[in-house]
Amino acid sequence: MPRMLDVSDAVRAEIGDEEADRLVAGENAPGSYDCTSCRTPGDSAQERTSTVLFVGDETAVLAFAHATCLPSQVVQVTEDQLRGAVRSINADAPGAPPAQGVPQQQAPQPRAATEQAVLGVTSGLILIAGELHPALVVEPTAPIVRPGSTGSHDEFLTLLVEQGYQPMAHLDSVPPVLHGWSVLLAMGQLHAVLQPHANGGQSAAWWQAHQPLQVSDGWRAAANKHQQVLLCAAPVGSIGRQPREDLLRDALDRAAAAGRLVGAVLPLAGT
Repeated sequence: MPRMLDVSDAVRAEIGDEEADRLVAGENAPGSYDCTSCRTPGDSAQERTSTVLFVGDETAVLAFAHATCLPSQVVQVTEDQLRGAVRSINADAPGAPPAQGVPQQQAPQPRAATEQAVLGVTSGLILIAGELHPALVVEPTAPIVRPGSTGSHDEFLTLLVEQGYQPMAHLDSVPPVLHGWSVLLAMGQLHAVLQPHANGGQSAAWWQAHQPLQVSDGWRAAANKHQQVLLCAAPVGSIGRQPREDLLRDALDRAAAAGRLVGAVLPLAGT
């Protein structure tokens, strides 16, 4: 039975025309599936479905998503990330609840000052104007200097403002959308924050999780509702590791009042 599958040119180039045609014809595509983004059931015979190909160093995994959640695309991941995603898929039997909590993950950041800086990333829900917004809060573990500089002055916020992020004096409204940047949420997990390529090519990872990062049901639901994520960034020592969302909000309010917070709204997924 033919399927309502979207197979992008990039995915078709990776798997070949013959395999792509078999998928669309329904020979190799499942009728029902768990969406790789929102983790809720889908049916490729009844609704538009995207093919998402995760490509590692040695292997690749073809997954399916509601077309309203993710476009058909090729996602480059490390082999460890791919294996972790496969373990997650195998572990999440139908009806099993995804992991909860306010997670934190760190990844190396090459633009360091006197030491190798790491970007700490925390996910949480932030109440703005009476509505919950999915947010990522980024704070380095060391000062970030301008590339090529021999000084030690922390220019983390200045560099982000030059990229289009807006200073946030308070959190009573969301900042503008920063087009070109995006948040990659796939297989129900957070993979990366992507930025425009300097030469206008394919987006590159500004931050990438060591392994796919679990997010809560509420965070994922809000991200899929808004199709965008609020990213807030502060210099080292401004936020700290907060175990609860109310404490995270208090820390953000203090950083904003001190002029130590910038932010932008980033579209979900889009690479």
